[in-house]
Amino acid sequence: MDLTPTSEQLGFVRSLDAMLTAADVPLAARAWAAGDRAPGRAVWSRLAEAGLFALAAPELYDGVGPLPVELALAFTELGRAAVPGPLVETAGAAVLLTQLAELGDAAPAKRLLPGLVAGDETATLTVAGHGTYALDADAADVLLVVEPEAADGGAARLRCAPGHGPLRVSADPVRRLAAPLAGGEILASGPHVAAAADRAAALARLLTAAQALGVGLALLDQTVAHVKQRTQFGVAVGSFQAVKHRLADTLIGLEFARPLLHGAALTLAPADICAAKVTAGGAAYAAAGTALQLHGAVGYTDELDLALWLRKARPLRDAWGAPARCRAEVLAGRT
Repeated sequence: MDLTPTSEQLGFVRSLDAMLTAADVPLAARAWAAGDRAPGRAVWSRLAEAGLFALAAPELYDGVGPLPVELALAFTELGRAAVPGPLVETAGAAVLLTQLAELGDAAPAKRLLPGLVAGDETATLTVAGHGTYALDADAADVLLVVEPEAADGGAARLRCAPGHGPLRVSADPVRRLAAPLAGGEILASGPHVAAAADRAAALARLLTAAQALGVGLALLDQTVAHVKQRTQFGVAVGSFQAVKHRLADTLIGLEFARPLLHGAALTLAPADICAAKVTAGGAAYAAAGTALQLHGAVGYTDELDLALWLRKARPLRDAWGAPARCRAEVLAGRT
């Protein structure tokens, strides 16, 4: 299995990096946390123009995919840049609608996919068995809910919730969670909904792992830059052996996660995706610890942009599958 990105894929990653660097994403993220969606939606539109969401949908619905490898590479860059919004959930919704269409129920895809691909609409998503709270439900245009098969024999169904309950604070103030309200329009119902939801949840888990890897890489980059500039006893802090070892361990953890992520994007095997998720999430969380310690007291301040990435590490580690669950699913897939 060749895990090395192609020159075309690397070119796409570089173009995303250049676009996000020029977009002042930290400003958009802070505005998003304060309830001002406009700067974040502007970034969102530029991502859509770059073809991000088209990677999650087939040509029939204005997409170019599904292309999970390219999506994983792109979402790593989104994590590096700390882009706000329900990006993973919108991509997951696109895959859910695509799978429903492939299983013979094309009406929801025809209605919703073109808007998601074009970036005109955003979606958030909850899937039974993967948590009850939707990310950024107050900002999304479409709130999709997958409900399981009922005990009385009722089939699994996909509905468009009419709204959401109270917003809940996350460890990351840029991420807001809320439970979808009951009721709303039923978009699809039947055994095929559960099958499509499984595929969507798997992709959401993969892309969350990619975002976590990007967050860890950004934390490491910023920490390396900091210890090169900060001095103690007349020399750069980064010249101390203990600091070098801490940074090296962080780099090894992140680089160990990278091939697992790329491999999982190629196979889409549930156990591979879980392995990538638990490894990338753990590496990003460890990178946050390293960044916090090596930045010293300044690392605790919200005014420093570092906080935008520090606060993402734990939520991304736990979203769409906490470490214990992912480890259990890895073991189940290997037996």
